[in-house]
Amino acid sequence: MASALSTRAASPMDVALEEARAAAARGEVPVGAVIVRDGAVIARAGNRTLADADPTAHAEIVAIRAACRALGSERLPGCDLYVTLEPCPMCAAAISFARIRRLYFGAADPKGGAVESGVRLYAQPTCHHRPDVYGGIGESEAASLLRDFFRTHR
Repeated sequence: MASALSTRAASPMDVALEEARAAAARGEVPVGAVIVRDGAVIARAGNRTLADADPTAHAEIVAIRAACRALGSERLPGCDLYVTLEPCPMCAAAISFARIRRLYFGAADPKGGAVESGVRLYAQPTCHHRPDVYGGIGESEAASLLRDFFRTHR
């Protein structure tokens, strides 16, 4: 008989952490993102800036692009984004432009974040869409992945 832990479905943040680990294994900064709609994962991605030679290939952007293709729309209303690190200004803006309903993130990014740190994009009067934001989801594992990655790459 299987234990309750082994039969538990992975949470969206668990999936994002899997993507972050896969990114680290490729030598990318370990950030993972998952987009969920109606309880189903419609897109998942890890950072791909090195693999794609593209500074915009952050996990959030790659996942947003995949979700838009999957839904055939440039907007993602009713979708929630789970990401292991607080989004940067570029990603925070893309989240707003995509009209993502809720943002869940793991580790705060005091240097590069733009949601609860830095420019606090969603608090600006010029921001047209503000997702509901929930930080600190899976924070300890997300922060540990980042610390371990940078410790070995410095």
